[in-house]
Amino acid sequence: MSSPLVSPVVAHSWGGPLLVAVWQHSPLERRTAAHRHPRGQLLGAGRGLLSVTAAHGQWVVPATHAVWVPPECEHALRSHGPFDGWSVYIEPEACRELPSQPRILATSGLLREAVLRAAAWPEGALDKRQGRIAQVILDELASLAPQPLGLPLPQDLRLQRICQALADDLADNRGLEAWARWAGISPRTLARRFVGETGFAFSQWRQRARLLRALERLAAGDAVTRVALDLGYDNVSAFIAMFRRQFGVTPGRYFARPEPG
Repeated sequence: MSSPLVSPVVAHSWGGPLLVAVWQHSPLERRTAAHRHPRGQLLGAGRGLLSVTAAHGQWVVPATHAVWVPPECEHALRSHGPFDGWSVYIEPEACRELPSQPRILATSGLLREAVLRAAAWPEGALDKRQGRIAQVILDELASLAPQPLGLPLPQDLRLQRICQALADDLADNRGLEAWARWAGISPRTLARRFVGETGFAFSQWRQRARLLRALERLAAGDAVTRVALDLGYDNVSAFIAMFRRQFGVTPGRYFARPEPG
Protein backbone atom coordinates (compact mmCIF):
# COMPACT_ATOMS: atom_id res chain seq x y z
CA MET A 1 0.00 0.00 0.00
CA SER A 2 1.24 3.51 -0.83
CA SER A 3 0.43 6.83 0.76
CA PRO A 4 -1.64 9.38 -1.20
CA LEU A 5 0.18 11.71 -3.57
CA VAL A 6 -1.07 14.67 -1.53
CA SER A 7 -2.34 14.91 2.04
CA PRO A 8 -6.02 14.08 2.66
CA VAL A 9 -6.48 17.70 3.79
CA VAL A 10 -5.64 18.92 0.26
CA ALA A 11 -7.57 16.22 -1.62
CA HIS A 12 -10.69 16.74 0.50
CA SER A 13 -10.53 20.53 0.65
CA TRP A 14 -13.20 22.90 -0.64
CA GLY A 15 -12.01 26.35 -1.56
CA GLY A 16 -8.29 26.98 -1.40
CA PRO A 17 -6.17 26.93 -4.57
CA LEU A 18 -7.95 26.30 -7.86
CA LEU A 19 -5.71 23.28 -8.34
CA VAL A 20 -2.79 21.52 -6.69
CA ALA A 21 -0.30 19.60 -8.86
CA VAL A 22 2.28 17.06 -7.72
CA TRP A 23 4.96 15.01 -9.47
CA GLN A 24 6.42 11.95 -7.78
CA HIS A 25 9.05 9.34 -8.56
CA SER A 26 9.15 5.98 -6.83
CA PRO A 27 11.54 3.13 -7.69
CA LEU A 28 8.90 0.64 -6.51
CA GLU A 29 5.44 -0.37 -7.71
CA ARG A 30 2.77 1.92 -6.30
CA ARG A 31 -0.69 0.88 -5.08
CA THR A 32 -3.45 3.10 -3.68
CA ALA A 33 -6.59 1.50 -2.23
CA ALA A 34 -10.11 2.55 -3.25
CA HIS A 35 -10.95 6.05 -2.00
CA ARG A 36 -12.80 9.21 -2.99
CA HIS A 37 -12.48 12.95 -2.41
CA PRO A 38 -14.34 16.19 -3.24
CA ARG A 39 -11.65 17.43 -5.63
CA GLY A 40 -11.53 16.11 -9.17
CA GLN A 41 -8.27 14.43 -10.12
CA LEU A 42 -6.30 14.20 -13.34
CA LEU A 43 -3.46 11.71 -13.16
CA GLY A 44 -0.93 10.18 -15.48
CA ALA A 45 2.43 8.46 -15.70
CA GLY A 46 5.55 10.21 -16.89
CA ARG A 47 7.08 6.76 -17.33
CA GLY A 48 5.55 3.29 -17.25
CA LEU A 49 1.90 2.33 -16.94
CA LEU A 50 -0.95 2.88 -14.49
CA SER A 51 -4.09 0.83 -13.97
CA VAL A 52 -7.09 2.72 -12.58
CA THR A 53 -10.42 1.31 -11.40
CA ALA A 54 -13.29 3.80 -11.14
CA ALA A 55 -17.07 3.92 -11.57
CA HIS A 56 -17.57 0.30 -12.67
CA GLY A 57 -14.76 0.52 -15.19
CA GLN A 58 -11.08 -0.22 -15.53
CA TRP A 59 -8.55 1.85 -17.43
CA VAL A 60 -4.96 1.28 -18.42
CA VAL A 61 -2.99 4.53 -18.69
CA PRO A 62 0.20 4.60 -20.78
CA ALA A 63 2.66 7.46 -20.35
CA THR A 64 1.16 9.29 -23.33
CA HIS A 65 -2.28 9.41 -21.67
CA ALA A 66 -4.01 10.51 -18.47
CA VAL A 67 -7.19 9.55 -16.64
CA TRP A 68 -9.76 12.03 -15.39
CA VAL A 69 -11.62 11.11 -12.16
CA PRO A 70 -14.49 13.49 -11.31
CA PRO A 71 -15.22 14.61 -7.72
CA GLU A 72 -16.51 11.99 -5.27
CA CYS A 73 -15.90 9.13 -7.72
CA GLU A 74 -14.42 6.13 -5.90
CA HIS A 75 -11.18 4.99 -7.52
CA ALA A 76 -8.06 2.91 -6.93
CA LEU A 77 -4.78 2.72 -8.81
CA ARG A 78 -1.57 0.79 -9.16
CA SER A 79 1.58 1.24 -11.18
CA HIS A 80 3.31 -1.53 -13.07
CA GLY A 81 6.97 -1.29 -12.24
CA PRO A 82 8.64 1.94 -11.04
CA PHE A 83 6.32 4.93 -10.75
CA ASP A 84 7.14 8.29 -12.31
CA GLY A 85 3.90 10.19 -12.49
CA TRP A 86 1.87 13.28 -11.80
CA SER A 87 -1.51 14.25 -10.45
CA VAL A 88 -3.63 17.41 -10.45
CA TYR A 89 -6.35 17.95 -7.82
CA ILE A 90 -8.99 20.44 -8.98
CA GLU A 91 -11.29 22.46 -6.73
CA PRO A 92 -14.88 21.05 -6.85
CA GLU A 93 -16.51 24.23 -8.17
CA ALA A 94 -14.08 24.30 -11.11
CA CYS A 95 -15.13 20.75 -12.07
CA ARG A 96 -18.68 21.75 -13.02
CA GLU A 97 -17.69 22.34 -16.65
CA LEU A 98 -15.48 19.22 -16.80
CA PRO A 99 -16.56 15.67 -17.73
CA SER A 100 -18.90 14.07 -15.17
CA GLN A 101 -17.63 10.52 -15.85
CA PRO A 102 -14.11 9.04 -15.70
CA ARG A 103 -12.30 8.94 -19.02
CA ILE A 104 -8.92 8.37 -20.59
CA LEU A 105 -7.39 11.32 -22.44
CA ALA A 106 -4.45 11.53 -24.84
CA THR A 107 -2.33 14.24 -23.22
CA SER A 108 -0.80 17.13 -25.11
CA GLY A 109 2.68 18.56 -24.73
CA LEU A 110 1.09 21.79 -23.51
CA LEU A 111 -0.80 19.99 -20.74
CA ARG A 112 2.25 18.09 -19.52
CA GLU A 113 4.44 21.20 -19.48
CA ALA A 114 1.77 23.18 -17.60
CA VAL A 115 1.40 20.39 -15.01
CA LEU A 116 5.17 20.19 -14.58
CA ARG A 117 5.26 23.94 -13.95
CA ALA A 118 2.35 23.78 -11.50
CA ALA A 119 3.96 20.92 -9.56
CA ALA A 120 6.83 23.27 -8.64
CA TRP A 121 4.57 25.91 -7.05
CA PRO A 122 4.70 26.43 -3.27
CA GLU A 123 1.58 25.75 -1.22
CA GLY A 124 -0.96 28.53 -0.92
CA ALA A 125 -3.09 30.80 -3.06
CA LEU A 126 -2.19 31.20 -6.74
CA ASP A 127 -0.91 34.50 -8.06
CA LYS A 128 -2.11 35.91 -11.40
CA ARG A 129 0.56 34.15 -13.46
CA GLN A 130 -0.10 30.83 -11.75
CA GLY A 131 -3.83 31.35 -12.22
CA ARG A 132 -3.34 31.69 -15.99
CA ILE A 133 -1.34 28.45 -16.13
CA ALA A 134 -3.98 26.71 -14.01
CA GLN A 135 -6.64 27.83 -16.50
CA VAL A 136 -4.56 26.37 -19.35
CA ILE A 137 -4.64 23.00 -17.56
CA LEU A 138 -8.43 23.21 -17.17
CA ASP A 139 -8.92 24.26 -20.80
CA GLU A 140 -6.75 21.39 -22.07
CA LEU A 141 -8.57 18.89 -19.86
CA ALA A 142 -11.93 20.07 -21.20
CA SER A 143 -10.83 19.93 -24.84
CA LEU A 144 -8.92 16.63 -25.09
CA ALA A 145 -10.80 13.77 -26.75
CA PRO A 146 -11.49 10.55 -24.78
CA GLN A 147 -9.52 7.46 -25.78
CA PRO A 148 -10.65 3.78 -25.96
CA LEU A 149 -8.46 2.26 -23.24
CA GLY A 150 -11.24 1.41 -20.80
CA LEU A 151 -12.96 -1.84 -19.89
CA PRO A 152 -16.57 -1.38 -18.71
CA LEU A 153 -17.79 -3.84 -16.08
CA PRO A 154 -21.35 -5.25 -16.09
CA GLN A 155 -23.83 -4.79 -13.25
CA ASP A 156 -25.50 -8.21 -13.52
CA LEU A 157 -24.01 -10.40 -10.77
CA ARG A 158 -23.81 -13.44 -13.06
CA LEU A 159 -21.89 -11.47 -15.65
CA GLN A 160 -19.65 -10.08 -12.92
CA ARG A 161 -18.76 -13.65 -11.88
CA ILE A 162 -17.79 -14.45 -15.47
CA CYS A 163 -15.68 -11.30 -15.76
CA GLN A 164 -13.89 -12.06 -12.50
CA ALA A 165 -13.19 -15.64 -13.59
CA LEU A 166 -11.84 -14.38 -16.90
CA ALA A 167 -9.67 -11.80 -15.15
CA ASP A 168 -8.24 -14.57 -12.97
CA ASP A 169 -7.35 -16.68 -16.03
CA LEU A 170 -7.39 -14.79 -19.33
CA ALA A 171 -5.92 -17.85 -21.07
CA ASP A 172 -9.25 -19.65 -20.56
CA ASN A 173 -10.61 -19.99 -24.10
CA ARG A 174 -14.07 -21.33 -23.29
CA GLY A 175 -16.74 -19.91 -25.56
CA LEU A 176 -19.88 -17.99 -24.71
CA GLU A 177 -22.10 -21.09 -24.41
CA ALA A 178 -19.71 -22.79 -21.98
CA TRP A 179 -19.52 -19.66 -19.82
CA ALA A 180 -23.31 -19.35 -19.90
CA ARG A 181 -23.68 -22.91 -18.53
CA TRP A 182 -21.05 -22.15 -15.87
CA ALA A 183 -22.94 -19.04 -14.69
CA GLY A 184 -26.44 -20.54 -14.94
CA ILE A 185 -27.67 -18.20 -17.66
CA SER A 186 -28.89 -18.83 -21.18
CA PRO A 187 -26.42 -18.05 -24.00
CA ARG A 188 -28.89 -15.64 -25.59
CA THR A 189 -29.38 -13.73 -22.35
CA LEU A 190 -25.64 -13.65 -21.71
CA ALA A 191 -24.93 -12.28 -25.18
CA ARG A 192 -27.68 -9.66 -24.93
CA ARG A 193 -26.77 -8.48 -21.44
CA PHE A 194 -23.06 -8.29 -22.19
CA VAL A 195 -23.69 -5.89 -25.04
CA GLY A 196 -26.31 -3.94 -23.11
CA GLU A 197 -24.23 -3.49 -19.97
CA THR A 198 -20.71 -3.09 -21.37
CA GLY A 199 -21.15 -2.01 -25.00
CA PHE A 200 -19.03 -4.99 -26.09
CA ALA A 201 -19.90 -8.47 -27.33
CA PHE A 202 -18.52 -11.19 -25.06
CA SER A 203 -15.59 -12.02 -27.38
CA GLN A 204 -14.77 -8.32 -27.81
CA TRP A 205 -14.77 -7.78 -24.03
CA ARG A 206 -12.39 -10.70 -23.49
CA GLN A 207 -10.07 -9.42 -26.21
CA ARG A 208 -10.06 -5.96 -24.61
CA ALA A 209 -9.33 -7.50 -21.20
CA ARG A 210 -6.41 -9.42 -22.70
CA LEU A 211 -5.09 -6.31 -24.42
CA LEU A 212 -5.13 -4.24 -21.24
CA ARG A 213 -3.47 -7.04 -19.26
CA ALA A 214 -0.85 -7.32 -22.01
CA LEU A 215 -0.06 -3.61 -21.67
CA GLU A 216 0.43 -4.09 -17.93
CA ARG A 217 2.69 -7.11 -18.38
CA LEU A 218 4.76 -5.58 -21.17
CA ALA A 219 5.24 -2.34 -19.24
CA ALA A 220 6.57 -4.40 -16.33
CA GLY A 221 9.20 -5.93 -18.65
CA ASP A 222 7.69 -9.35 -19.44
CA ALA A 223 8.70 -10.91 -22.75
CA VAL A 224 6.23 -10.63 -25.64
CA THR A 225 6.18 -14.42 -26.20
CA ARG A 226 5.50 -15.14 -22.52
CA VAL A 227 2.69 -12.58 -22.42
CA ALA A 228 1.09 -13.96 -25.60
CA LEU A 229 1.04 -17.55 -24.35
CA ASP A 230 -0.11 -16.64 -20.84
CA LEU A 231 -3.09 -14.75 -22.30
CA GLY A 232 -4.30 -17.68 -24.37
CA TYR A 233 -2.95 -16.88 -27.83
CA ASP A 234 -1.92 -19.89 -29.90
CA ASN A 235 1.29 -18.20 -30.98
CA VAL A 236 3.11 -14.90 -30.65
CA SER A 237 2.30 -13.89 -34.25
CA ALA A 238 -1.44 -13.88 -33.52
CA PHE A 239 -0.87 -11.71 -30.47
CA ILE A 240 1.36 -9.24 -32.32
CA ALA A 241 -1.22 -8.98 -35.13
CA MET A 242 -3.97 -8.17 -32.60
CA PHE A 243 -1.76 -5.60 -30.88
CA ARG A 244 -0.92 -3.94 -34.19
CA ARG A 245 -4.62 -3.73 -35.14
CA GLN A 246 -5.36 -1.94 -31.89
CA PHE A 247 -2.36 0.41 -31.67
CA GLY A 248 -0.92 0.58 -35.17
CA VAL A 249 2.52 -0.69 -34.04
CA THR A 250 4.04 -3.87 -32.61
CA PRO A 251 4.45 -4.25 -28.82
CA GLY A 252 8.18 -3.63 -29.07
CA ARG A 253 7.75 -0.38 -30.99
CA TYR A 254 4.89 0.75 -28.75
CA PHE A 255 7.02 0.72 -25.60
CA ALA A 256 10.13 1.96 -27.40
CA ARG A 257 8.47 5.16 -28.65
CA PRO A 258 9.76 8.33 -27.00
CA GLU A 259 7.23 10.40 -25.14
CA PRO A 260 6.11 13.30 -27.36
CA GLY A 261 7.18 16.71 -26.14
